[in-house]
Amino acid sequence: MKEIILKNKKNGMTVLLLSLLIYAAAIAGTVLGGIMVEDGKNPVLLVISIIFLSITWLLWPGLKVLKPQEALVLTLFGRYIGTLKEPGFYFVNPFCVAVNPAAKTKLNQSNDVKTKKNVDGVDLEVSSKKLSLKIMTLNNNRQKINDCLGNPVEIGIAVTWRITNTAKAVFNVDNYKEFLSLQCDSALRNIVRIYPYDVAPNVDTTGDGTADEGSLRGSSEIVAGRIKEEIQRKVNEAGIEIIEARITYLAYAPEIAATMLQRQQASAIIDARKMIVDGAVGMVEMALERLNENNIVELDEERKAAMVSNLLVVLCGNHDAQPVVNSGSLY
Repeated sequence: MKEIILKNKKNGMTVLLLSLLIYAAAIAGTVLGGIMVEDGKNPVLLVISIIFLSITWLLWPGLKVLKPQEALVLTLFGRYIGTLKEPGFYFVNPFCVAVNPAAKTKLNQSNDVKTKKNVDGVDLEVSSKKLSLKIMTLNNNRQKINDCLGNPVEIGIAVTWRITNTAKAVFNVDNYKEFLSLQCDSALRNIVRIYPYDVAPNVDTTGDGTADEGSLRGSSEIVAGRIKEEIQRKVNEAGIEIIEARITYLAYAPEIAATMLQRQQASAIIDARKMIVDGAVGMVEMALERLNENNIVELDEERKAAMVSNLLVVLCGNHDAQPVVNSGSLY
């Protein structure tokens, strides 16, 4: 739907002053007409003044005030006539109606519904028919989604968005805020199920048929970018622009969190042991080479095997070695 911007309606102050002058003249005419009627003169002035007093207020519903980054979508007898976008004091047809189907919808985001307290301290929602053109952030609730390996993970995102086409936002969807929230949830599920939580072998996350190292934890920027593109594709018809999408929370679901922690710890221990063994073998090899080069001592194969065994025990052990001094012969 094409958006129509109304720019030539900034004459609200003129209409307001004119209506006040009409009221002042009507009040004076009513007083003067009453005096004339008492003197037996024609009551035409009195009748005209009363008519103006009765109908001049009809101009006031057409006065509209807009602050920066606000918009007002107007319809006249059910027909869309245009949108007020620029800040200013406007006068439009008094029978125009402002339309905002999401005026009372409150999501977990900024600048939705202003609240005030009544005499009893109860919060009262003050909704407005004006559309906010500011950049807003939507924080949907955390979702439990299975990754590509079937592991349940909890993930939350923050989506930064704004309205770019007020006509589409109001008329193309029933409620653009609820529509955006629903599409964010749907896009999040579609993208998360493509990735594993951690890097896994033989997993293709790009769709090119080649296994890669993409993961939710290690490729958060790429995942967020794909989520943004998916949401933008879905909300184009609602006149909404997605500026940014960010992952705000990522963790295994509570039912498998402890098991996955043990798995990560076991993997870390195995990697550490592998590094220790590789280093120990290198140190033993270096020690034997240095002994042979400097002719410090001649070792046969049995003694070399015993020395290698002792060095590996010392270097790979979890505790400090307890030295044993041999004061006798080796045989």
